[in-house]
Amino acid sequence: MHVPDGFIDLPVSAAAVSAAAGAVAVSLRGARKELGGTSHAGGYGGDRTAPLAGLVAAFIFAVQMLNFPVAAGTSGHLLGGALAAILVGPYTGVLCVSVVLLLQGVLFADGGLTALGVNITVMGVVTVVVAYALFRGLVKVLPKRRSSVTAASFVAALVSVPAAATAFTFIYAIGGTTDVPIRTVLTAMVGVHVLIGIGEAVITAATVGAVMAVRPDLVYGARGLSAPLKLRVGGELVDAEPSSPTPSSPASTRPVWIAGLVTSLLLAGFVSFYASASPDGLEKVAADKGIDEKVEDHAAADSPLADYGVKDVENVRVAGGLAGVIGVGATVAVGSGVFWAVKRRRHDEPATVAPKETV
Repeated sequence: MHVPDGFIDLPVSAAAVSAAAGAVAVSLRGARKELGGTSHAGGYGGDRTAPLAGLVAAFIFAVQMLNFPVAAGTSGHLLGGALAAILVGPYTGVLCVSVVLLLQGVLFADGGLTALGVNITVMGVVTVVVAYALFRGLVKVLPKRRSSVTAASFVAALVSVPAAATAFTFIYAIGGTTDVPIRTVLTAMVGVHVLIGIGEAVITAATVGAVMAVRPDLVYGARGLSAPLKLRVGGELVDAEPSSPTPSSPASTRPVWIAGLVTSLLLAGFVSFYASASPDGLEKVAADKGIDEKVEDHAAADSPLADYGVKDVENVRVAGGLAGVIGVGATVAVGSGVFWAVKRRRHDEPATVAPKETV
């Protein structure tokens, strides 16, 4: 759903940049607690979240290269907001998607540069807010077990995609550069993105479920959901006393990090060659309804990595694979740098001390 330059006029695009910048600023502040906060029960804390945030961004980048068919001549790809929010927290999730969109626009000419604010608002902020709010509501009413987290992830991801399509339509209604009836755009966008949402839900639930199976303590959205251990005392079941957490010596995240990085490299460097070549939902709707009449050439169209290839590499398969590997590497490097800096700033902030009362 990467919006190119020319779909939305410059004043509204500028307003979207301001809105996106504000959301990122708020997320930077909120992510300090998610990435560098004190540990939660069971030793879950920022020290476990920070190393994985850059990896989550790289994984989203890789999976976004895997367009899957959803209808005749139409494909879809992961947006990633729900996945990021559930794995590493909503504020950090906004930053993850923003890093991916920035690198895609600058390095790969995917998503317009003047439309970057629109893309971050629609694909990053809206998906995260809608998905995480729905996810939290569901896990509160569902039984406290791992399968409930996976089920809530599925529903939250499914709903987040048509919500993003609706948000794009709202922005188009204000600043669209073509004269296409809003009802026509809304019907087409929501219709195709409900189908894409099913794919998003499957990918999100499968990924969250896989992490839950091996390291449930690394899933931000699952914190505090474990049911207390029951002991039978005098013929009655009572809650056992919780064990003392040991946040100073948490289990290493290195195996999960390495496995995730290898998976991301394989998806972007090899599996992406077999992705659907059909236009995605927004491209298809734009072509069918005439929204793309005033689309502009991308400012980075001459980039060595434009269109997910490597300039001067004639073999399409090799060029695409190299571009995918470079993209994963750049995303994990930039993302990890951002999240490390956010986490470090949290630790560097002086603790506030309440003033003593005078008698």
